[in-house]
Amino acid sequence: MKKSADDAALEHIKEYLINRNYDIHQSTGANRTIIGIIGNTGALDIKDLESMQGVLQVIRIAKDE
Repeated sequence: MKKSADDAALEHIKEYLINRNYDIHQSTGANRTIIGIIGNTGALDIKDLESMQGVLQVIRIAKDE
């Protein structure tokens, strides 16, 4: 999330993900908040997420099995 993202933007993105049955893990630091998404992230459209208010960057981390 952007440093300037307010609580409403943070809650909106979390609700968006939870309503799509993803588990999330939030890490809040002094300058940034990171939301980790757990689930089938292949179904997520990165461009949709990046267009949401307060989102700085979306990085997909895939683990090869």
